[in-house]
Amino acid sequence: MDAFNEFLSGIDHPEQRQRTEEVLTWVKDTFPNLVPVVKWNQPLFTEHDTYIIGFSVSKKHLAVAPEQAGIHHFEEEIQLAGYDYTKELIRMSWDKPVNYPLLQKIIEFNIQDKADATTFWRK
Repeated sequence: MDAFNEFLSGIDHPEQRQRTEEVLTWVKDTFPNLVPVVKWNQPLFTEHDTYIIGFSVSKKHLAVAPEQAGIHHFEEEIQLAGYDYTKELIRMSWDKPVNYPLLQKIIEFNIQDKADATTFWRK
C-alpha cells in the first residue's frame, strides 16, 4: 500500500484511517491487477490507465466513486444496502460495516465495462 501511505497518514481520525486502509487493502488484495494511485489527493485504482474506482474521506463517511455508470447499474442494490448516494458517489458511513460483496460487484462491473476503454474517464 506504499502508494497510499502519505494519503493515509493525512487522515486525522484513527478509526477513519483504519477503515480507509482496510478498504484500500481489500481492493488491492481482491483485485491485484489494479494499479493503486493517488490523484487529486484521492486514492484510486486504475487498469490500463483507465479509472476503475476512487475513494475520498469526509467527516461522516468514506465516499466511493465508481462513476455514474457504476451508480446507475447498481442503484437498487445501493439502496437496499442502506447507502446514501448521488450521481457520482456512494457514502459509506463510518459507523456501519462495509458491504464488500456490493463493492466487489461494482469494481468487477467497471473492469468489464471499461475493458476496451482508451480514456481515463468514460465518455
